[in-house]
Amino acid sequence: MNRRQSLQLLLASAATLALPPVAAQSARYDFWFTRLRYESGNWDVDQRMPSNVITSLIDYTNLRVDPEERVVALSDPKMLASPFCYLAGHKLVEFSPAERRNFERYVRGGGFVFVDDCNHDIDGLFAKSFEAQMAAIFGAQALRKLPNNHALYRSFFQFPDGPPATSFELNGWGDDLVHDYLKGITIDGRLAVLYSNKDYGCEWDYDWRNKRFLAEDNTKFAVNIVMYALSA
Repeated sequence: MNRRQSLQLLLASAATLALPPVAAQSARYDFWFTRLRYESGNWDVDQRMPSNVITSLIDYTNLRVDPEERVVALSDPKMLASPFCYLAGHKLVEFSPAERRNFERYVRGGGFVFVDDCNHDIDGLFAKSFEAQMAAIFGAQALRKLPNNHALYRSFFQFPDGPPATSFELNGWGDDLVHDYLKGITIDGRLAVLYSNKDYGCEWDYDWRNKRFLAEDNTKFAVNIVMYALSA
């Protein structure tokens, strides 16, 4: 059973969802970008990033992509319908009971969450508090480093050396480290939570007109993340 089939079963069991709008949305698009709003911390970061990711998906793939970012409360059961969710911030992450319940249900039911630490600092508040939340929900050893030969790095474009570095790391911001790994939580053989201390959200947060000045399109790795989320 693939991720899409798992999510369909999850939706079928979620009696509280507004199913007609969700069904119509699912029929119209293969992908829509869902940002998770959570009660603690600051969830509304890197505000231009989703549009750049969406543009790259339209440019490079044949997916039917919703051109608008969707912001959904983590506590709202409607987030269970999303093929891909994004959660980021700089500050404290402390899930409410409803947020924790939805997060666990979504992840265990076949969902995919990309979590990005905007501090790019393994000792920062976001990193410590988010990792504590994951340990409380999935166990202390659930969040593990991904090997650089993981399928994520070849799901569309090829990244043989693992995750590309960000300019924030190279410029010595945060913990002054270039993290040569990403972490993740795997459920039933599928990567379900992808966790980054590299601050990709801010790396991809720029006016789309500036992309032409880049020697290499740095949002290509975002395409890999989405394509993995949809296909695994």
